[in-house]
Amino acid sequence: MSDNPVVSDNSPQANHQADQTHFGFRQVEKSKKASMVAGVFDSVAAKYDLMNDLMSMGIHRLWKRYTIDCSGVRAGHKVLDLAGGTGDLAAKFSRLVGPTGSVTLADINHSMLTVGRNKLRDMGLISNLDYVQADAEALPFPDNSFDLVTMAFGLRNVTEKQNALNSIFRVLKPGGRLLVLEFSKPQSEHLSKLYDMYSFHILPKMGQLVANDAESYQYLAESIRMHPDQETLKGMFETAGFEQCDFHNLTGGIVALHRGFKF
Repeated sequence: MSDNPVVSDNSPQANHQADQTHFGFRQVEKSKKASMVAGVFDSVAAKYDLMNDLMSMGIHRLWKRYTIDCSGVRAGHKVLDLAGGTGDLAAKFSRLVGPTGSVTLADINHSMLTVGRNKLRDMGLISNLDYVQADAEALPFPDNSFDLVTMAFGLRNVTEKQNALNSIFRVLKPGGRLLVLEFSKPQSEHLSKLYDMYSFHILPKMGQLVANDAESYQYLAESIRMHPDQETLKGMFETAGFEQCDFHNLTGGIVALHRGFKF
C-alpha cells in the first residue's frame, strides 16, 4: 500500500489547483488575473507604441504588415481587431474595408482603448470605426458577425485561452478567418538563449528607463514563456472548430502567425 494519500478530483487541493492560473511565472487565482493584467496595461499604455518600436527594433511593424497581407480583407468586410490596443492593425483595416465596411477595435483594457481611439481619430479615421471594451472570453457580438478577427499580442494575456478561441469562432461568419499574431517559441537553441538573455536582462531595464516600469516588462517576458507553443496553439484552434489551421514562424519563431477558418 502506498504511503502517499490519494487526492480525489473533488478534493480541496484539486479544486484549489483548478482555480489557479499563471501570471507570468507566478500562480494566482483565476478570478484575479484579469485585473492584474489590467494593471500592467494601465501602466504601459502611454508609452506602448514607443516601447514596441524600441523592444523589437521596429520589426513589429513587419510582423503586423505580414498579418495584414494574410488577412484577405477587401472592401465591404466587417473586421474585429481584438485586443487591438493602440490600433496599428485597425488603422490599416479601416482603409482596406472602405466606407461600405467596418472595423471594430475591441480591448478589455480601458486605458489601451482610449489611447487607440485618440490615435486613430488624430489620423482622421472616424467613419467606419467602432470602439468596444470587451472580454475576449465572452464577446458581446451576435453570432456570425465578422468576416475577419485578428488578435495581435493579446491572447497570451487571456485567462482561459480556449474560451476566447471558442468565443471568436462563434462571432465569425461562415467562411471567415481568424489570425492570431503572438510571441511563440524560437526554433533554434542558439536563438532561444539569445532571446532569453535579451528578455530577462535587457527588456526590464529598458522598461524602467523609458516607461519607469521594469515590473510590467518582466511580466511581458514571463508571459511569453508561459504561452502555448506553435503546435499546441494550433491544436487549440482545431478544438474550437477552426479548419485548415496552420502557422507561420516569423523571426525564427520568436513570433508566429496562426490562422484558422470557419466553414
